[in-house]
Amino acid sequence: MYDLIQQVRAVVPFNTPVADLCVDDCYGCPKKLLEYLDMELEDWQQKLDDGHIPNFAEINSLGRRSRKIVTALEKNGLVMN
Repeated sequence: MYDLIQQVRAVVPFNTPVADLCVDDCYGCPKKLLEYLDMELEDWQQKLDDGHIPNFAEINSLGRRSRKIVTALEKNGLVMN
């Protein structure tokens, strides 16, 4: 799970200014997607720090949600694949 969190943080542009997120038409709301994903990753980081050991379903679920958000960000031109 630590590796997954690091991979997502390396790919997703969490520090993008709001002015650059909301340009023209959007596929989903990039600002809300980034906020949601950041909260999810922070939540998992806290759980891991508290000693929680995630099962495969939890890892798979976070990975699936992360991929969907990255796909939406790609469609908005914020992530290059």
